[in-house]
Amino acid sequence: MNVFEAVNMRRSYRGKFKDVAVPREDLVKIMEAGLAAPSGCNKQTTSLIAIDDPEVLAKLKGAINPPVAQTAPAAICVLTKRINAYRDKCFAVQDYSAAIENMLLAIVELGYSSCWYEGHITDDDDIASVMAKILGVPDDYDLVCFLPVGIAEEEARMPVKKSFEERAWFNVFPKD
Repeated sequence: MNVFEAVNMRRSYRGKFKDVAVPREDLVKIMEAGLAAPSGCNKQTTSLIAIDDPEVLAKLKGAINPPVAQTAPAAICVLTKRINAYRDKCFAVQDYSAAIENMLLAIVELGYSSCWYEGHITDDDDIASVMAKILGVPDDYDLVCFLPVGIAEEEARMPVKKSFEERAWFNVFPKD
């Protein structure tokens, strides 16, 4: 598979996962892809925790309400440390977003499926803080994303996308 195939095959998968463990070496490859992402002023604000222990995973899944990814055999939690990089600007959101996308592409390349759960855990319920406590995350880090990892039981549907011409142009924004 090349990068263009991975980009076009990536889907947000919210279905059930097969009861097949994700080998730790695959989780390492996925996390290495995430950590290879660009980082504003090289501050490297993104950190990762892979969860493959069924007991820890069950505690994390139990904290998420409404429930998601209940059958996922593994997951990766994305952490950020908000560090100002340039002119008092913090690029943590851009850093972890790039890392997540790299991991989602690596997940596809390795034959797994996932979904980027961020808003679901970081909204007013602050589920992410509960998850961070379960994982022993220090207070100067924020848990910002939960990525389940596993083999999909069913094929993810392709969402309807606007055409290229509706969203991409050359040289100038088109006039009506």
